Amino acid sequence: MFKDIIGQGDVKKKLIELVRQNRLSHALLFLGKEGNGSLKLAIALAQYVTCDRVNAGVSRSTPSLFENATTAQSTPLDRDPEMPFGPTDSCGVCVSCRKSVQLIHPDIHFSYPVVTRKTGSPPISTDYISEWREFIKMYPYGNVYDWLQFIGAENKQGNITAQECNDIIRKLSLKSFESEYKILIMWMPEYLGNEGNKLLKLIEEPPPNTLFILVAENESLILPTIVSRCQLIKIPALETADIDEALIREHEAGTELARQAASVSEGNYREALLLLKHAEEDWQALLREWLNAILKTGPVAQTKWVEEVSRLGREKQKQFLRYFNHLLEQAIRHKLLAENIFLPDNEKDFANRLNRIANISQQQAIVEELDKAVYHIERNANAKILFHALTIKLYHIIQDKIVLLTN
Repeated sequence: MFKDIIGQGDVKKKLIELVRQNRLSHALLFLGKEGNGSLKLAIALAQYVTCDRVNAGVSRSTPSLFENATTAQSTPLDRDPEMPFGPTDSCGVCVSCRKSVQLIHPDIHFSYPVVTRKTGSPPISTDYISEWREFIKMYPYGNVYDWLQFIGAENKQGNITAQECNDIIRKLSLKSFESEYKILIMWMPEYLGNEGNKLLKLIEEPPPNTLFILVAENESLILPTIVSRCQLIKIPALETADIDEALIREHEAGTELARQAASVSEGNYREALLLLKHAEEDWQALLREWLNAILKTGPVAQTKWVEEVSRLGREKQKQFLRYFNHLLEQAIRHKLLAENIFLPDNEKDFANRLNRIANISQQQAIVEELDKAVYHIERNANAKILFHALTIKLYHIIQDKIVLLTN
């Protein structure tokens, strides 16, 4: 349900208005960075569209939900006194809603990257539907890496195959079972190669009351012919305050810990949860050791540090680099805008020391290098080579201003 999604108030309002005013396109592209709740929004929209009580309260001059914006009638939903959240959300109690929540509604279909289980047997999403339901329950803000690890893909590349496209065409050509509408939610269409051309005719001229919702992170990796046929819905990163509140409400995080995780996560709720999970990690100590090795103690200490950080694992390496980025951004903001940054005393002191090590242009250069490193870590770069190279780059960026970072 929309009420269960963290933040995104403007997007929820827009989606509800599109439905209520019969202005919803038959093909939507939800586009935004990971951890912003795009997939949850897609599922909530599908539940809203198929909700028995919402549909019972709709009065329309035309039989179809998907109308041209110039002909659609803006007729508000009649309020149902028994509907807990009124017409701005699905009821959550009807048969359709209960099935939608469990991801077992026969008219809501899912497509997502999968891997081959048996050689010579092309995989389709239905092969992994049990794992998918469990994954969404456990990791509603998870990314594609989480999903592929969840199904034991190891180093295999996930794909949305030609066979999957054929299966989608077959499913959507059938009559709906229970709802007036048939819905396909495709998560990560970036994994749909040229095989996606099979879906073009179906997306452009779908059967009546068929809705496509594509949930993506990188528009440039999607077939342009598919993008051009979709109504773009941009999903922004979450507000820091919304993440902070959710961590306290849903995970009973302490106020200070929630605030720190929310601010470092940069609008990514998945990242905030990982920071909360590994709150015991002393990133500042690791960062202090690294910078001292770069600027003071030399190659032997650098090699030792790289060996240590390369054993952390990919997710912790990313968290560490993002923590460093967070401190740099706070240091830049404090120096450039003279803002009173709200940080724990030890972090504020560290940020001030960063300002002594490097000027704003140097700090911005470091931020760019750290962002590149995170990008390559996500793509399975060799950790030792990456951190050795990053160490050398940071040395050359800040070598002319050396300050020992002590406790």
